Amino acid sequence: MSFWGLAQLGISTVMFLLAAMVAKHWGMAPSLAKLLLTLALYTAGNLIMLRLVREFGMSVSFSLSAVIQLVAVNAVALVFFGERLNTLQATGVVLAIAAVALITLGPYMQKL
Repeated sequence: MSFWGLAQLGISTVMFLLAAMVAKHWGMAPSLAKLLLTLALYTAGNLIMLRLVREFGMSVSFSLSAVIQLVAVNAVALVFFGERLNTLQATGVVLAIAAVALITLGPYMQKL
């Protein structure tokens, strides 16, 4: 993946994180403005993802995005919103990150 591709992936991740944070706030205190902002941010993130899919393929784009978003969303939930995971949930998150990382890196590791 090129530098520009990684930059687009980073931008889409920020869009999705912002959308998730606004959605969390909307869930705590609903308003039409928060709902519209959430939808706009998710739409912008998905439009960027469409470019990545066209340039790098669906498998690589969505797998990398899934790993990055999984880590980022959990970090935001734990650090900014004070959410806590029990042992079983934390194990699930770690296994999910490992699984998606293996799916993403598997084809590249075979080439080495």
